[in-house]
Amino acid sequence: MSLRSNRIGEQIQKELGEIITRKIKDPRVGFVTVTDVRVTGDLQQATVYITSLGNEKERQETLNALVKATGFIRSEIGQRIRLRRTPEITFEFDASVEYGNKIEELLRSINKD
Repeated sequence: MSLRSNRIGEQIQKELGEIITRKIKDPRVGFVTVTDVRVTGDLQQATVYITSLGNEKERQETLNALVKATGFIRSEIGQRIRLRRTPEITFEFDASVEYGNKIEELLRSINKD
C-alpha cells in the first residue's frame, strides 16, 4: 500500500467512526468499532474491518445493517473527504480481536495450572 492510500484509509476510519455513531439510526447497529480500513492503491475500493458486541446472530444483523447503509455512508464520506472518486466500501468482521481474546484465555488457563 502506498503512503497516500494509508493516509486516506486513516481518514476514512476516523470519519466512519463518527458516521456510524452519530448518523446511522438503524437499531441493529449497536456498539460498532472500526478497527481498520484498507484502501487499494488506486483508491477505488476500501475494505472496512469492524468489531461489534453481541452473539453471532446480532453481529450478522449489524453487518447486514451496515451493508444496507453503504450508499449513505459512501455519500457522507464523499462529502467529508475531497477525492475525485469515493471508494467502493465493503464491510468485514475483524477476526483478529477474537483471535487475540482466545489466545489470552489460553494463556490464563496455562498460568492457572
